[in-house]
Amino acid sequence: MASERTTDQLIFFVNGKKVLEKNVDPETTLLTYLRRKLGLPGTKLGCGEGGCGACTVMISKFDNSQKKIVHYSVNACLFPICALHHVAVTTVEGIGSTKTRLHAVQERIAKSHGSQCGFCTPGIVMSMYALLRNRPQPNMEEIEENFQGNLCRCTGYRPILQGYRTFAKDWSCCGKGINGPGCCMTGKVGGCCGRKVNDTGCCMNEKEDNAAMVSSILFNPAEFHPLDPTQEPIFPPELLNQKDKPQEPLCFKGERVMWIQPTTLEELLALKAQYSNAKLVVGNTEVGIEMRLKNMLYPVIIAPAWIPEMTFVQHTEEGITFGAACTLSFVEVVLKKAVAELPSYKTELFQAVLEQLRWFAGPQIKNVAALGGNIMTASPISDLNPVFMACGSKLTLASNEGRRTIRMDENFFTGYRKTVLKPKEILLSIEMPYSRKNNLDELVPSKYVSATEVFHKDLVANVQLFQEVPAGQSVEDMVGRPMVHLSAAKQACGEAVYCDDMPCYENERYLTLVTSTKAHAKIISIDTTEAQSVPGFVCFISAKDIPGSNDTGIANDEPVFADNMVTCIGHIIGGVVADTHEHSRRAAKAVKIKYEEFTPIVTIQEAIEKQSFYKSPRKIEKGDVQNGFEESDHIVEGEMYIGGQEHFYLETHCTIAVPKGEDGEMELFVSTQNPMKTQECVASALGVPANRILVRVKRMGGGFGGKESRSTLLSTAVAVAAFKTGHPVRCMLDRDEDMLITGGRHPFLGRYKVGFMKNGKINSLEVSYYSNGGNSEDLSLAVMDRALFHMDNSYNIPNIKGVGTVCKTNLSSNTALRGFGGPQGMMVVECWMSDVILTCGLPAEQVRKLNLYNEGDLTHFNQKLEGFTLRRCWEECLVNSKYYARRKLIDEFNRQNRWKKRGIAIIPTKFGISFTLSFLNQAGALVHVYIDGSVLLTHGGTEMGQGLHTKMIQVASRTLGIPTTSIHISETSTNTVPNTSATAASVSTDLNGMAVHKACETILERLEPFKRSNPKGSWKDWVGAAYVKCVSLSATGFYRIPNLRYDYEKNEGNPFNYFSYGVACSEVEIDCLTGDHKNLRTDIVMDVGTSLNPAIDIGQIEGGFIQGLGLFTLEELRYSPEGDLYTRGPGMYKIPAFGDIPTEFYVSLLRDCPNSKAIYSSKAVGEPPLFLSASVFYAIKDAILAARAESGLTGPFRLDSPATPERIRNACVDMFTKLCPSAKPGTFKPWSVRV
Repeated sequence: MASERTTDQLIFFVNGKKVLEKNVDPETTLLTYLRRKLGLPGTKLGCGEGGCGACTVMISKFDNSQKKIVHYSVNACLFPICALHHVAVTTVEGIGSTKTRLHAVQERIAKSHGSQCGFCTPGIVMSMYALLRNRPQPNMEEIEENFQGNLCRCTGYRPILQGYRTFAKDWSCCGKGINGPGCCMTGKVGGCCGRKVNDTGCCMNEKEDNAAMVSSILFNPAEFHPLDPTQEPIFPPELLNQKDKPQEPLCFKGERVMWIQPTTLEELLALKAQYSNAKLVVGNTEVGIEMRLKNMLYPVIIAPAWIPEMTFVQHTEEGITFGAACTLSFVEVVLKKAVAELPSYKTELFQAVLEQLRWFAGPQIKNVAALGGNIMTASPISDLNPVFMACGSKLTLASNEGRRTIRMDENFFTGYRKTVLKPKEILLSIEMPYSRKNNLDELVPSKYVSATEVFHKDLVANVQLFQEVPAGQSVEDMVGRPMVHLSAAKQACGEAVYCDDMPCYENERYLTLVTSTKAHAKIISIDTTEAQSVPGFVCFISAKDIPGSNDTGIANDEPVFADNMVTCIGHIIGGVVADTHEHSRRAAKAVKIKYEEFTPIVTIQEAIEKQSFYKSPRKIEKGDVQNGFEESDHIVEGEMYIGGQEHFYLETHCTIAVPKGEDGEMELFVSTQNPMKTQECVASALGVPANRILVRVKRMGGGFGGKESRSTLLSTAVAVAAFKTGHPVRCMLDRDEDMLITGGRHPFLGRYKVGFMKNGKINSLEVSYYSNGGNSEDLSLAVMDRALFHMDNSYNIPNIKGVGTVCKTNLSSNTALRGFGGPQGMMVVECWMSDVILTCGLPAEQVRKLNLYNEGDLTHFNQKLEGFTLRRCWEECLVNSKYYARRKLIDEFNRQNRWKKRGIAIIPTKFGISFTLSFLNQAGALVHVYIDGSVLLTHGGTEMGQGLHTKMIQVASRTLGIPTTSIHISETSTNTVPNTSATAASVSTDLNGMAVHKACETILERLEPFKRSNPKGSWKDWVGAAYVKCVSLSATGFYRIPNLRYDYEKNEGNPFNYFSYGVACSEVEIDCLTGDHKNLRTDIVMDVGTSLNPAIDIGQIEGGFIQGLGLFTLEELRYSPEGDLYTRGPGMYKIPAFGDIPTEFYVSLLRDCPNSKAIYSSKAVGEPPLFLSASVFYAIKDAILAARAESGLTGPFRLDSPATPERIRNACVDMFTKLCPSAKPGTFKPWSVRV
């Protein structure tokens, strides 16, 4: 019996140090153990389901079958600690440090600007490190494929790949591509020296187009330390000595689960007979997710990884047989070898399996997930099972009663996640048969060959161009130079401290939120009886525990804890406080709530029908719209839906609240963009003045607007828990909680009527915007304001009327997300512009250019355009992209291919810079100069990866005339700079930069007398002299943007300080049969003024573009008709990955365009580039147009956003789509609805 088994001792190594663990709980993951028990926080929790790679570590062990030490990457968030017996773990802390020496992998991602927020960086570092331990000289394809299990939301991936390409054996260039048309060495002999020969003849010193001031060198590979495999940590000799000793069976017992690891097949079968309901676990990639996310419990787990009969491979005359515990990576290696060595007709099944494995998961999952586990999970969405069934694979089953072999056919799966296996049986092995010869290829007409071709992405090539600093600029003056992000090295080593990385306080408690499971209901009762029986339970908190006000939110229209009514699924009702995260999570799931349900309003359409809106609609009108329609040659009407978007910052919301024990003081460490609002909401809930609440922000692992206002939901709840218990309380949301509770980008519905002339000139526009605001007002009205301000995009429309309405629904409140309504507003513009172009039958670029604004024009809100560089961007982008030549090539490609089509689009953007709520356009700074000459700088902005702190130090360095190394920023806090605006709206550099500049100027004024009296003295001399003379060496700076105001009634004033401009040209290829697409090339020209830091600005452009690529082509939030969010993690919600970026990615910063309205002539860069990714969407639409032409269809057609494979496939109307007509609305209940 389970209770009779003794618990064994677990022995493993972490970073070379031996770990002996006697109290092993099978439910503990390696990630939890590393972070909480060993104090190694470099490995991050990003999703908890093995989908993002932030938790990647390397496992090393001696493999008896291969007779060698093997190294492989794994997801620590899923890896059970029980599976660590006699293995070595290497974390990011174990390979290098800023205190000693960075490993080459850490150095290159930092110096190539591949780390922005840095939360994903340790995982990416460890993925690359594991690859290099196996292949010290990989090729570029292996490097790109290696990152399929890692996600990054900030960088756009290009700089990571560019930095790590330098490890490749086939890397021989400065990064402009692999002997492609953009390569600096095309047609030259000898390859690239990597700037090792520092002379004028080096290709890396050449200037593009002979322009003396243009550079493409963001980093110098010659400065990188070489990779030295001899310096890697050795495999622990103690473990090596174990290889000849027989393994002993293991048993570990925790609070709820027992883990048994047998060593023979007989033991395994006996255990399965004893515990017939036990789960067999190899990689824990399915069971781990079920237990954590689906609240399932498996009291007995059997681990068959040591059973030789389940880990073998055998080649027979019929095919290849694999043991069921063989990992997918191992299967991949064996099948690739077979495909390389055997005739292709025999390996068609193997090729099909390999193709499925390409898309199956990242290396971290495939390295541990078992082939048998994939089959026995019996998932209806399995990638591999249909292939095995189609080819008639044979399965060998075993039990203590004997063995039997069955064919994997339609009878194998008996129901949802059920198979024909008897309770005591296990899957022992699977035979994959050789395929037979056929001559199908000879039957395919040449034009239809494209239907048989599998999408394969070429290796990424890129060029980034920027203007160099003026000749003669001081070497110490870093403004305008591609300075590396200040925290990049720390982030690459896992040393950068994020909120949850802080060590636990003594007697610290953990909070898990209890949220509503109904979209609109009255709370009848809350029963915590079962929760109280969970070990470690402390208390349940709810509205009655709030000492102050329960009202919170931007508009004070939502409760801290729902008291009587819940108005969305995910509405916070209360929380469970316990001694650990695991206990609080278990107890929270045990809280029972009864509801009286009401009918929810979920979609925009339902809100319109029921007139459920926030306040009266906003309206902007200019000219005579009706007269404009009467004078037009054509009028087109239509509508477009733009889906919402999840922020998917890699670090979820996190707060630690520490009560100080006197005067109601409390200190909070929060991952927030808005310390002031956090302070205000906590003070209100606790019933104390704001001066008792200290909010501190070191850095965030991404924000994107999601931590501007919604972070207060968590921080206020944690503060109440800390107040009630008197203990420090911590809470970091799990990814599924974060996605459910905190909302995202507003879904929009745009309805338009546009009048225009035969030549495409727009005369008149009438547009109505509806957004889904969710269950509270939050920032929805301001988001709608910005959508209306951008309903012209970049086009001069003489007669225009726009109305914006925010819908009140029973979804989690939607909020700010990069672009803040601007992208939705402009997307509708380009939709009707596409209709105009197709109606006129004219070239798209001709019609768009015809309608562009000119210098001095007035916008539809009557702001004059000054310094209008958009037409320069447009012309430069046309030239850089070779638009006209490629248009001809695309047309020729489309003539020759029926089932693959290409498209191209060039799209402009004009983005207004400022908070539209004018009083928010203010900032403060505080500068302390110490007597050793060092400077401590504080300002009102928060660092979330965008490089704000780096830019502020560059500004202070230039103003004070001292090196950047003499200046330090510790954190952002409410006790240094008060009343700060949120770090948002792309204006943080503008606002805080000017405040820092003014504070520094105050210091300089005070030092001026000492500089005059000692002109040859140093900075330290002048500071010391000032101190001796009792002169203050501390100064504040304050700045507000002047002349900002706008009157809706009169439609006059300047809502924006200035505009940022950009143009992008993108080319795509679509598969008309599957709806898949690949991004072939993107060229961007962006006006960022005089760049403060080209590396950071280009990083923001690329990161914003790729985030927009997700918005318009990949990311789709799915809701049930009852308002339940299905897509709660990377398994269901797909953000762009390494393989989604354009194969050719070229970014150019517009030259000679200083901006007089911001610090050192710079411009805002965070949000403006995001909309340029619409060029990919409209390139897809262009390709679909070519596909539709094959079916005889022309003219405008509807394509909603995002352009997912389903939408692309159905828009390519052909003989197959006509066989599957869509069911009529009302004849069925949909599984998901468009909200």
